[in-house]
Amino acid sequence: MGLIEQVVLLLLDIYNYLIIAYVLMSWVPNARDSYIGELLGKLVEPYLSIFRKIIPPLGMIDISPIVAFVALRFIRIGVVQVLSYF
Repeated sequence: MGLIEQVVLLLLDIYNYLIIAYVLMSWVPNARDSYIGELLGKLVEPYLSIFRKIIPPLGMIDISPIVAFVALRFIRIGVVQVLSYF
């Protein structure tokens, strides 16, 4: 694995963890109103909003982050395949 591939995969892993942290913050009252919550919102909401437009919430359950994780996994596989040619 090349250095560029490792860096890109590391960035995708970090972004995955940011999504997890943002989703978990929704369980804690007023956590998204903190500085860290707002920062995570600025980083994660543009990506999650794509899926929220397509998949409406089911009652009080929002499954768009799950679909976002799957899409991010496919992006990761695609990046690995593309970078393996170089």
